[in-house]
Amino acid sequence: MGSLSNIVQGIISIGPSVMLPIIIFIVGLIFRVKPGKALEAGITVGIGMIGINLVINLLTTSVGPAAQAMVHRFGFHLTIIDAGWPAVSAGTWAQPISAVMIPIILVVNIALLLMNWTKTLDIDIWNYWHMIAATATSYVITKNWVFSIFIGIVYEFAVLRIADWTAPMVEEYYGLEGISFPTGSAAAYGLIGIPVGWLVDKIPGIKNLDVDPETIQKRFGVFGEPMVMGIVIGAVLAALGGYSFGNILKLGMAMGGVMFLMPRMVKILMEGLIPIQEGAQKLLQERYGNRKIYLGMDAALSTGAPATLATGLLMVPITLFLAIILPGNRVLPFGDLATIPFFVALIVPSRKGNIVHSVISCTIVMIFALLMATDFGPALTSMLHGIVSFPHGAAEVTNLDTGGNVLNWLVLKISQLVAPLF
Repeated sequence: MGSLSNIVQGIISIGPSVMLPIIIFIVGLIFRVKPGKALEAGITVGIGMIGINLVINLLTTSVGPAAQAMVHRFGFHLTIIDAGWPAVSAGTWAQPISAVMIPIILVVNIALLLMNWTKTLDIDIWNYWHMIAATATSYVITKNWVFSIFIGIVYEFAVLRIADWTAPMVEEYYGLEGISFPTGSAAAYGLIGIPVGWLVDKIPGIKNLDVDPETIQKRFGVFGEPMVMGIVIGAVLAALGGYSFGNILKLGMAMGGVMFLMPRMVKILMEGLIPIQEGAQKLLQERYGNRKIYLGMDAALSTGAPATLATGLLMVPITLFLAIILPGNRVLPFGDLATIPFFVALIVPSRKGNIVHSVISCTIVMIFALLMATDFGPALTSMLHGIVSFPHGAAEVTNLDTGGNVLNWLVLKISQLVAPLF
């Protein structure tokens, strides 16, 4: 098992910019794309992923410290610290059951495709960890391999079905033809956020508020440009964190840069995926008529849309405010604040980019997320204990990505219910 774990960790550590071109090349050959074209597509996708990761790194390294500065500046005191997804990911991979799950997830995905129970081929192996986290959670609670693997498969099926359900919306709003988002956190937040958004759209007065980037740009001219919106939002976050005037300008420019660069990086990646998607559709039409297949990619691609990024950034101070006033919450949002833009990937397109409706919907979803993350604290603390260093002064940890994820929370509750049977 140790050898298998080392092999899996070795593959994961190579990173998407290297592994994705290989995966895309192999998938292209399977779908009868000419070898030269498949190789070119794979390299283009890898280059696009390098660009996306550079912009994401700029986003997280800029927003993360600003969010933490807000926490310290306003003296928030809550007893469970949000350790962030990297800590929970490390705790997940440290569980003995985790190494076997990557081949299981891949085989199950292919089987579901062949049975026409899903339309998504999930090639985003780096986000398999969300599904594996569900398996690891169940294992920590039940100590039963068979049940935990079964739970992980059920979780995978749920995520793939949500990806199928939302794929037409992802195609239409983001312009990502043939792409779906089987990212566990985005799927779970969308599962609650999409119906909540539908209800928000029925509220008198609020339903008539239509504020999307295009409307803002039309009304305010250059001041409505996405990059200017990024500068303003970044400056506000920096000001709330107590930054100096110079650093307020720096963070503003960084967020303006993210707003400007991300759509271009996503466009490069999509140029590489188009021939693979066309090859897949041609092969499927020959064999199965009009059946469609989606390539499952990281929900981070959604941040190429200004409304998604703007909504996610606005949710940072709102989440901190909610944490203070929400009865029953014990979570201090911290490590995952900078990744909130990825959580809203399916909520924003369901509101057609309406930032007001998206923020209201996400605020309601975050209320549930904070309470679930509070309940998840003991289990995640047990999973991470002795594996990762806890934040200073933290006796108990959780996170918003896993702990605030309704699918993971259901896994926790079911596992606690059946644990006495094993």
